[in-house]
Amino acid sequence: MTPILPTSTLDYLCVNTLRFLAVDAVQQANSGHPGLPLGAAPMAYVLWMRCLKHHPTNPHWFNRDRFVLSAGHGSALLYSLLHLTGYDLPLSQLKQFRRWGSSTPGHPERGVTPGVEISTGPLGQGFANGVGMAMTEANLAARYNRVGFEMINHFTYGLVSDGDLMEGITSEAASMAGHLQLGKLIYLYDDNHITLSASTDMSFTEERARRFDAYGWQTITVEDGNDLAAIEQALDAARAETKRPSLILVHTHIGYGSPKQDTFAAHGSPLGVNEVRLTKQQLGWPKQTPFYIPESARLHFLKATNRGKEWELEWLHQFSEYEKQFPDLASELLQLMHNSSGNNTLPAGWDAAIPAFPADSKGMATRVAAGQVMNAIAPHLPALIGGSADLDPSTHTALTDMGDFQAFGMGTLDQQGSHGGGWSYAGRNVHFGVREHAMGAMMNGMAAHGGVLPFGATFLVFSDYLRPAIRLAALMRLHVIYVFTHDSLAVGEDGATHQPIEQLASLRAIPHLLVIRPADANETAVAWRVAVELCLPIALILTRQEVPTLDRTEFATADGLRRGAYILADTLDSEPDLILIASGSEVALIIAARQQLLTQQLQVRLVSMPSWELFNQQPQAYRDSVLPPTVRARLAVEAGVAQGWHRYVGDAGDMLTVDRFGASAAGEVVMREYGFTVENVCQRALALLQH
Repeated sequence: MTPILPTSTLDYLCVNTLRFLAVDAVQQANSGHPGLPLGAAPMAYVLWMRCLKHHPTNPHWFNRDRFVLSAGHGSALLYSLLHLTGYDLPLSQLKQFRRWGSSTPGHPERGVTPGVEISTGPLGQGFANGVGMAMTEANLAARYNRVGFEMINHFTYGLVSDGDLMEGITSEAASMAGHLQLGKLIYLYDDNHITLSASTDMSFTEERARRFDAYGWQTITVEDGNDLAAIEQALDAARAETKRPSLILVHTHIGYGSPKQDTFAAHGSPLGVNEVRLTKQQLGWPKQTPFYIPESARLHFLKATNRGKEWELEWLHQFSEYEKQFPDLASELLQLMHNSSGNNTLPAGWDAAIPAFPADSKGMATRVAAGQVMNAIAPHLPALIGGSADLDPSTHTALTDMGDFQAFGMGTLDQQGSHGGGWSYAGRNVHFGVREHAMGAMMNGMAAHGGVLPFGATFLVFSDYLRPAIRLAALMRLHVIYVFTHDSLAVGEDGATHQPIEQLASLRAIPHLLVIRPADANETAVAWRVAVELCLPIALILTRQEVPTLDRTEFATADGLRRGAYILADTLDSEPDLILIASGSEVALIIAARQQLLTQQLQVRLVSMPSWELFNQQPQAYRDSVLPPTVRARLAVEAGVAQGWHRYVGDAGDMLTVDRFGASAAGEVVMREYGFTVENVCQRALALLQH
């Protein structure tokens, strides 16, 4: 029979169980970060066992609290918590820490380990992810809760480090969280004054609490990171604060109890066999038994499973009553929650109002067309929420009459720049401010939370600012939509700093990111359909300048975009002499060039290629039908770097692209000076036929 221990004794036994499961995992892997688990285990224990509302046997229960380990290098601590509290993570997986094929990778990965909400490790990302999660909770609660029925009501917690707080993205996200008064956002800060390579005295001496006070956060200091009661009191005070997010500064000792305590040597390397033995001796732990779990600790941790079942059953009972009283709201919320578990069931008729754009030689900018499409689908797609990095008038991404996501009270504020519907958390227009990097990471948090389909907009050239967040979205295959406008040299007078050159190639290089550059308004409409339908991160690349809306009775239907590339116009009865390929605004250019080449009795095929990724997914037979191997004279035309186009033009083809930075002048002048003219396209095409 397992002896019943006094609460305080049992608590510290559990804390040390967490510590040494993590230390043993790191030591066995001979790789990892033991310092954070040794120092932060007490605060993690208090949070998970006394505060966190979760259900280990159903990690996807929608109304759970979210936990983000922003200090992802401490993953061994999280895996220990998950194993002990009853998630589907057996001890054998902790013993396989950082090994091929295990469920315990070096940094937490969403979709790999049950209970891991989001992939973290690149510092600062998790901090901003949590802000996005808290925003989503606030939005869904404001839209769907009713008196007596708080169906969406949970906290977002995180564990952050010195490194997190140093990153610029944290400043962006913390500023936004304070402005939005996200009172259900609570971060435990592992304040140990040590980084990977030195003491923080060498690089990080600002007063962190005062900095967060200035952002509008509540800050609470816990002087002793081993004082469980003080940590619990701080968490209680944070949960009681409804108007401010909270940062709890917990003074800890990195590598606590080890010979390397309070030194950077404890941060990023295993302690060593002898040091592990000495640490266990110092903290009164069995030295000869790796991965030891005392039975009383095991049973205590597993109480989390029963608590989770009770919480979910209570919530399900309340939801059944909610369905009776608010059937329409409940049906809509159920669909949003269903989609968050990896499905993508769309409301009936969600796209019925998308316009079909009539042929027009003047046409419109694809950014304008995209804005019209977004506003056509938004009333029928309740998941859609987002905004821009302070560029709505330029990106055309404001959702009319959908309100602004703000902390302030209701009211009609159109005269002050509101998008209609007043200000409240129920608004679906998010003002991210000039915070591109945080916008990308907050979108990831929103998507990972579930229940929403987030979009974020800025100029294509500034995609560089949010690239780390885009990469993580692709790694997790989150359903987020990036709207990147002002896509080429045709930006014009703003000059080289604002004219994207390498950005398209850079985005196309990211695995699992779907990049679409539509040629006209109707391709843009199809692009938005694809972006909503596919559960992937998707980048829409749109023009500032007007482009012709093609006459689809003369050219192939824009639905060909779904296959990535398609024959826009073809020869009548013979194999083409030449294939002209383009994306986006340059499609109109190759159409004009073809007209001139036809006067020379040439057989010319036009191919619109808005998405390399979609085209590469097609069967080889289809790809060969669009780009026949026997036709080697191919010219690709795109106002960006050539990188990557070789695979489509082959060794006998050519590329009219851009190999230098832009210039300041009217857009049409810059395009002309860089060779994007009918005459130059024809000249380059004819040169191919002479070889």
